[in-house]
Amino acid sequence: MQLYYAPNTISVAVAIALEEAGIDYEAVKIDFAAKEQTGAAYAQINPKGRVPALAVEGGILTETGALLEYIADMAPETSLRPQDPVLLARMREVMFYLASTMHVNHAHKLRGARWAKERSSWKDMQKMVPQTMTACCEHVSQFGLRGPFVLGEDVSLADCYLYVVCTWLKGDGVKVADFPKIQNFMTAMEQRDSVRAVYAKEML
Repeated sequence: MQLYYAPNTISVAVAIALEEAGIDYEAVKIDFAAKEQTGAAYAQINPKGRVPALAVEGGILTETGALLEYIADMAPETSLRPQDPVLLARMREVMFYLASTMHVNHAHKLRGARWAKERSSWKDMQKMVPQTMTACCEHVSQFGLRGPFVLGEDVSLADCYLYVVCTWLKGDGVKVADFPKIQNFMTAMEQRDSVRAVYAKEML
């Protein structure tokens, strides 16, 4: 199994989940600075030109949420995905919010060209990032974290996802000290072997 990733991107959430699940994988770094993600070689792996991508026996899989669910399927004994339907929906609720809202707000800082052609529009997007990401933190603190982790006491796929997003907050101009629940969450995650492993591999 090969995980195609770029340091400090959401692809590292997949690495954390793989570490949590105890699944062996080869981490293949894609150099964004060299625009390797837009090259012909990587296009054969993921024509969307993004990370993560996961090479498995059945082919190439993409999209963070889908890869996290695949990992849970491969290691059901880890309980990364709860069996209770309500808890499962709550986990996915947070994951879908991160994908559809919080990650998009973060991307406005550097990826404005995805949405607008005028550079002045990009600057407007960049100026909004501290505000929109702070609003996201307020939502996560109030509705996303039901304890030390998203589902309370137990780690789930959503925590792998949320942790990586939270590593972006300081750079996005968010005053993380204003959100003690998020600070406590990050501290709890950083004590886990899975997160320590990705730091040791210089993925974060």
